[in-house]
Amino acid sequence: MSETSPTATIPAADAPGRLSDPTQEQRQEHHAPPPAAQPSRTLFRVLAAISFCHLLNDMVQSLLPSIYPILKSSFHLDFAHLGLITLTYQSVASMLQPLIGQFTDKRPMPYALPAGMTFTLFGLLLLAVAPSFTWLLVASCLVGIGSAIFHPESSRIARMASGGKHGFAQSFFQVGGNSGSAIGPLLAAFIVLPQGQKGMAWFAIPAIVGIAVLYRVGRWYKARHAESGSKRAEEHHAHMHLSRGRVVGAIGVLIALIFSKYFYLASLSSYYTFYLIQRFHVSVRTSQIMLFVFLAAVAAGTLIGGSAGDRYGRKLVIWISILGVLPFTLILPYASLAWTGVLSVIIGFVIASAFSAILVYAQELLPGRVGMISGLFFGVAFGMGGIGAAVLGRLADATSIITVYHLCAYLPAIGLLTGLLPDIEAPKQKHA
Repeated sequence: MSETSPTATIPAADAPGRLSDPTQEQRQEHHAPPPAAQPSRTLFRVLAAISFCHLLNDMVQSLLPSIYPILKSSFHLDFAHLGLITLTYQSVASMLQPLIGQFTDKRPMPYALPAGMTFTLFGLLLLAVAPSFTWLLVASCLVGIGSAIFHPESSRIARMASGGKHGFAQSFFQVGGNSGSAIGPLLAAFIVLPQGQKGMAWFAIPAIVGIAVLYRVGRWYKARHAESGSKRAEEHHAHMHLSRGRVVGAIGVLIALIFSKYFYLASLSSYYTFYLIQRFHVSVRTSQIMLFVFLAAVAAGTLIGGSAGDRYGRKLVIWISILGVLPFTLILPYASLAWTGVLSVIIGFVIASAFSAILVYAQELLPGRVGMISGLFFGVAFGMGGIGAAVLGRLADATSIITVYHLCAYLPAIGLLTGLLPDIEAPKQKHA
């Protein structure tokens, strides 16, 4: 970095009625890199690493519903059995995530992330060799434990590496998971489907890569813990004007919105392939490719939603994302195959933009409790997905998979509850 001679600067600063030469200062600033440039690059690398690991984690986990057609024929299962597998995996993740998040708020564990990915690795390997339905459930539990450890801690690291752009950081982190969920069915179609259940063993490789990357992220997290602790202390005064009752009520509304979003998504992520096969008589591979297209739209919507929340306000994004998707969900059960593909992309894109906005909104309601809030909302998301899969599986057995889509079309109407949320971002938006 170039420096200016003291003989050139001191007289200009000391001369009466004169200021330092502004053009000279501008030249110095032009040639010198900003002081925050290196930290910003470091933060983005950490955010990219945690998003990449989210991609690997959710890619591996999305293989479970993607291979349901294989498991259904291999183990002679019905829809209720498949729903029970999803319920087992997602219930374990749902119940453990808030507890792990609350525990690590008080006692941070930098190396919990690679440990969580190790549980996922063991679950994957067991899925590849499971000899019975019972062992499938055990493998699902292991995958659920890995997810329960990964999500609250990685969400905390995403906030630490946000540089103040919390919505963008959460959406960037979340889009890694959505991208992994989209890639999973595609890989299942071309790797697992030709080889059968044992083809799952190939996915131990990305799990091992994830463990290695998360170990390095854990080292960064350990070094930054003291600084993040002081920042959390400053955040505690963010929304003290809200009463405890209003905060609890707002959290309840957000949970209801999560229910609406993930109960509906369960009908698509778990049973979309069966819906396409039963209604339009497409092949398994075609149905999995269409599922990939839908999940890719979910990934794109997630990325847009976080940035839009930072710019226009999270409450507005929640309004548009939940309630705005209602006309499309109502049309979907009556659409042709081509229009079903188009509508599923629109639905996935719009409805996915809500989660990052909901999560950051909740974190701002209860500042200093990032792990607990992240664990709670990821847990509720997993729980609603699991309960939705089990309930909808029973309903599909009792009626038909097409009936499921007719009934679920009305779930986004719960988005009307968004009007009950307090406008905690109003002062910030007015100031901007």
